[in-house]
Amino acid sequence: MLIKQLSIFLENKRGRFSEIAKILGNAGINMTAFTVAENSDFGILRLIVSEPERAKTILKEYRYAVNVTDVVCLECPNEPGALAKAMDAITQAGVFIEYMYAFSFGSGATVVIRPDNLEKCVEALKSN
Repeated sequence: MLIKQLSIFLENKRGRFSEIAKILGNAGINMTAFTVAENSDFGILRLIVSEPERAKTILKEYRYAVNVTDVVCLECPNEPGALAKAMDAITQAGVFIEYMYAFSFGSGATVVIRPDNLEKCVEALKSN
């Protein structure tokens, strides 16, 4: 299934993530997943939130650089080989994965995938 993801560019300074969490929390927007990629000067915070467009508007008011992109959200069993099967289907379809992140709890796992071709990725996963 396709979902919206926020990408926020942050300076590598203490308290930046805390500030984002407070801004969204005070607005009643729930963060359900996130990942941070960083280099020496800045980081990219990728977030799945309850209200992506509203979160984008609010964060821009605080002068954050924010983009909203579509990503694939895959729900699969939290068991050996389940992710390998999904990745094989994506690879066989000729889809390149730009990045992904995942979390699991109990018997289920959720994988957020940013492929180079959203439609082909969703089709490959649905048919397998």
